[in-house]
Amino acid sequence: MSRTPHLPLNLSIRHLRDAYREGLLTPATLVEQIRTRIAEHAEDNIWIHVLSDAELASYLARLSEADPETLPLYGIPFAIKDNIDLAGVPTTAALPELASTPERSATVVERLIAAGALPIGKTNLDQLATGLVGTRSPYGAVPNDFDPDYIAGGSSSGSAAAVAHGLVSFALGTDTAGSGRVPAALNNLVGIKPTRGLVSTRGVLPACRTLDCVSLFTLDLADAGMLMPIAVGFDPEDPFARPAPSLTAASSADGRAEASFRFGVPADLEWFGDTASASLFEATVRRLSALGGEAVTIDFTPFVEAARLLYEGPWVAERYAAIEDWIRTRPETLHPVTRAIIEPAAEARAVDAFKAQYRLAEIKRRTETLWPDLDCILTPTIATPYRIAEVEADPIRLNSNLGYYTNYMNLLDLAAVAVPAGMRPDGLPFGVTLFGPAFSDAILARLAERLHLDPSQTAWPTQGATGHPVSPGSIQEPGHPAENPKASEPEMLPLVVCGAHLSGLALNHQLIERGARLLCATKTAPCYRLYALQGGPPERPGLIRVPTGGVAIEVEVWAIPQTTVGSFLAGIPAPLGLGSVELADGRWEKGFICEGFAAEGARDISALGGWRAYLSGPPGSGI
Repeated sequence: MSRTPHLPLNLSIRHLRDAYREGLLTPATLVEQIRTRIAEHAEDNIWIHVLSDAELASYLARLSEADPETLPLYGIPFAIKDNIDLAGVPTTAALPELASTPERSATVVERLIAAGALPIGKTNLDQLATGLVGTRSPYGAVPNDFDPDYIAGGSSSGSAAAVAHGLVSFALGTDTAGSGRVPAALNNLVGIKPTRGLVSTRGVLPACRTLDCVSLFTLDLADAGMLMPIAVGFDPEDPFARPAPSLTAASSADGRAEASFRFGVPADLEWFGDTASASLFEATVRRLSALGGEAVTIDFTPFVEAARLLYEGPWVAERYAAIEDWIRTRPETLHPVTRAIIEPAAEARAVDAFKAQYRLAEIKRRTETLWPDLDCILTPTIATPYRIAEVEADPIRLNSNLGYYTNYMNLLDLAAVAVPAGMRPDGLPFGVTLFGPAFSDAILARLAERLHLDPSQTAWPTQGATGHPVSPGSIQEPGHPAENPKASEPEMLPLVVCGAHLSGLALNHQLIERGARLLCATKTAPCYRLYALQGGPPERPGLIRVPTGGVAIEVEVWAIPQTTVGSFLAGIPAPLGLGSVELADGRWEKGFICEGFAAEGARDISALGGWRAYLSGPPGSGI
């Protein structure tokens, strides 16, 4: 298979945003370059549908009329796994006979596009999202970015490959049994599997509807940190959606600071004979310990037992339920392996489903005893990689091996982040997963980022001229080690924000691009008034301390590197400035304040309690 080098275009979100702001790039010219790259990878079976010029026209027209500062994802290209709806484009789930064209995009796609993201196309997958290999598709197997003889992993194979090859900045996948983490490990990417229900699955063709998650592939945790606040949001149209609990400062059950943490390591690990992966995992445990972690040996047996329930128990019947009419009338259209997995579920009994639920509840209770003493558990993402030919010769057993460390996650209601953790002697990447209980997403991301940016790490997140991940901010030739961009942790300054800089809002990128991290969501002391100031876009709030008649206002506290505060301060227009803000717990922190004269002629929105409530008011309501 011939492989042409990539154009030296950096598609990290921060890099593209800088290029747009400086006038060095437009979304239309970016699309032209991406199309060139896509043509170079036509043999890699990444795409099922690439948007035509006509299909992209409306998206580009909207961006041409927008200010890059008002859209946090302005012109950021992304790929969509082809079991997730994009309006006007067929959804096939790699079963073309089943294709239908939705009039409306999936909720998560709508949210990303509203923030300025630019859809490039729909990606290949294991048919009906059934598989962890990326070979069960009538559109062809997707090869690994590092060695085309090896699998890219599935079922979200095309989405991972699109990011790894530098065709998009990020991609949506789905993750029921590991499909958002296995391809991340095999392609040296970050894979986010959020808590079930945090990201809406409306507009996603179900695999196992009670377990499905929309997942995210990114180059690094900083990009993921910009995307997740936009992707997350309670969707009343999704019956399996769950509202996120209020954000609080990251801490473990016994109050340990995040600088020191405890992570579980399975007592008995299964490597399927792969000593290279075992060695890299041991090194990762040492690195995480050096970063302040305390490794705690745990019994992994309950997790293995839960994993077996997914395919050996009645949950396969959920896959049957998703396509019941189709598989009854047209089973011959399915991929042979997909059919062999799903079709026997027609004989599943309701009594078996209840028994399996009882068994799962017992297992889950055993795992819950671990969490009061742990901040996360660390495992390999996969034990060993496989060649495409090996998977085609032994599809069921090797797929099961790939899911050994992933299949239990959604059954046990866990959140997970997969990150690169080194390179194997054979030139393939190795990855690990940090996981924790439901709604531990934020602390997992922060711990994973520390591991990913560790100076001894041998794999880095940003694409270079080859498409393989290299050091952030650099373009390098393959085989040359990257210098660590973060040899020492900068001094951080707590910063209180109350308006457009809040998570997921128009100016939040100004914090993230400077390396800021969210500490907590809280309220001010009850001695402030909040005003919607005149001018914009974007609209800006004014937080003014008053001697009487004040209320508590919802705010977020971020930690921003002190070295970047100057550039941040330079961009704050009058009448706003940085001063001291009193929080509900009595602390005083630096934050956005407003000169008192600005209240004259501004709308007092204090009664709403915060900026998000003001923005969410219905048109014409006066809110």
